[in-house]
Amino acid sequence: MTKQEIATKINELLVEEFEINPEALTPDASLKNDLEIDSLDFVDIVVIIDREFGFKPQAAELKNVKTLDEFYNYIEAHI
Repeated sequence: MTKQEIATKINELLVEEFEINPEALTPDASLKNDLEIDSLDFVDIVVIIDREFGFKPQAAELKNVKTLDEFYNYIEAHI
């Protein structure tokens, strides 16, 4: 799966599951500040990543992921 395919899939999930405005989904968007994803949302994201991409992200690693582009890269590195 390419990074672009990952980005498309993640963006679709963020819009569907968290009702995030698609226009806000830019690579440099801050997950916490711009997209308003909080710690409870990250619990749901871990489940979604496991279901969609076949691996369970570690909470300690996700703490270092700040932007949407870093999130795409994190997934790409683990699949």
